[in-house]
Amino acid sequence: MHPMSQTPAAGQGFCVECGQPFAEFEMVTIGGAPVCAVCKPVYLQRLRESGRTAGQRRYAGFWIRFAARLIDGVILGIVTRIVDIPLMPMLGLNARGPGPFMVALMAPAGALILVNLAISLGYEVYFLTTWSATIGKRVLGLKVIRADGGPISPGLAAGRYLGQILSSITLAIGYIMAAFDEEKRALHDRICNTRVIHAK
Repeated sequence: MHPMSQTPAAGQGFCVECGQPFAEFEMVTIGGAPVCAVCKPVYLQRLRESGRTAGQRRYAGFWIRFAARLIDGVILGIVTRIVDIPLMPMLGLNARGPGPFMVALMAPAGALILVNLAISLGYEVYFLTTWSATIGKRVLGLKVIRADGGPISPGLAAGRYLGQILSSITLAIGYIMAAFDEEKRALHDRICNTRVIHAK
């Protein structure tokens, strides 16, 4: 199991800087935030440079999250197109759509949609459990954490992806909620109890 997907045992916690699990006695608490010995100098230096209070999180606002989602959308669009081009003829589809045989082609079209959903789900789960961020979020210096500061597990990442679908089908109101929440939580963040923060 990847270390970033572990659940802490009793007497353990996560370092807010590197996200790794440590025994509580191996960490120091700085302003309420647990930090491991290796990360302590880096964490204190970042606090000095940013002028932030120790342990204070910088939640990512609506627009920077929107930009990260655009980057992810472009990447996923390219990947799914690469997969779709050879797959469409095999399913009896063409780039111009199903044409007059819509009913007969509903099953192949549905299969293509499921393949694209699987790619998007795999993208979200892999990068959130490996980097705590998708490529778009990583480029913009963001990461996704649990409410306790711990990393995202594969199950939570999958649930969060499904929650994003719910945020989308509500006329994107689920995403817009982040602009009015004190901790910048979208609907899927509320459902999964996650936060999107600035990594530095």
